[in-house]
Amino acid sequence: MSSLISGFHHVCVKTRDWERTMAFYRDLLGCTEKVAWRAAPQRAAMLDTGDGNYMEVFEDLAYTGAPNGAVFHFAFRTERLDEAAAKVRAAGYKITMEPKDAAISSTNGAGTIPIRIFFCEGPNGESVEFFQNALT
Repeated sequence: MSSLISGFHHVCVKTRDWERTMAFYRDLLGCTEKVAWRAAPQRAAMLDTGDGNYMEVFEDLAYTGAPNGAVFHFAFRTERLDEAAAKVRAAGYKITMEPKDAAISSTNGAGTIPIRIFFCEGPNGESVEFFQNALT
């Protein structure tokens, strides 16, 4: 049976602090603004994270996220993980898991997948993973 989906399109976050959120995703991480719509205080934008994947941001001044949120985390693919970690750290964001090498032991016959990852807290309390590997 073929999949009904063709890949990941976007993750959406809400923010009370538009400027800080854009500074993190656009300015610090280098996402490009593909399309923006509406005006303050209800701005919205689709940021291109690369390879046809997007981060959507909605401004909502009344937003208060759940303590643990509905999304556990989302992951950005990168080929420069340590550089990304240094840049995030230098900008003052909290690293919640330091960069490390790990291995995913598959249960479906794909073998052992070597990875390098780190996590940080984004500007709205979201958990952001940076994921580097050559096999997936």
